Amino acid sequence: MTQKTIRVRFVAADGHDIRDVTAGEGDRLLDVAQGADQPLEGTCEGQMACSTCHVIVDPADFAKLPPASEEEEDLLDLAAHVTRTSRLACQIRLEGIDSLTVRIPPDARNMQGR
Repeated sequence: MTQKTIRVRFVAADGHDIRDVTAGEGDRLLDVAQGADQPLEGTCEGQMACSTCHVIVDPADFAKLPPASEEEEDLLDLAAHVTRTSRLACQIRLEGIDSLTVRIPPDARNMQGR
């Protein structure tokens, strides 16, 4: 059986650099972003102990995702440039959708150099 593919579009903070990649059903957005050389550090490696994988989900796609947990919401309170559609990439599993567009916040940096 062939695995379903999902189109993920990463939009840079300036809105000009756009990168489309393909991900597999069930992939974690943080892993997809890092594999696509996006500047998301994910310092805690997806353990939800930081907010260094903060992304802004396109408003048209936001409702496609399950709601954030209270713990995720608390961590987003610590992130810069948070919007109503902000999420942590480590908490987004690409399941039950065909595509997802996210914007990288202006302060995103990957200090680990991945």
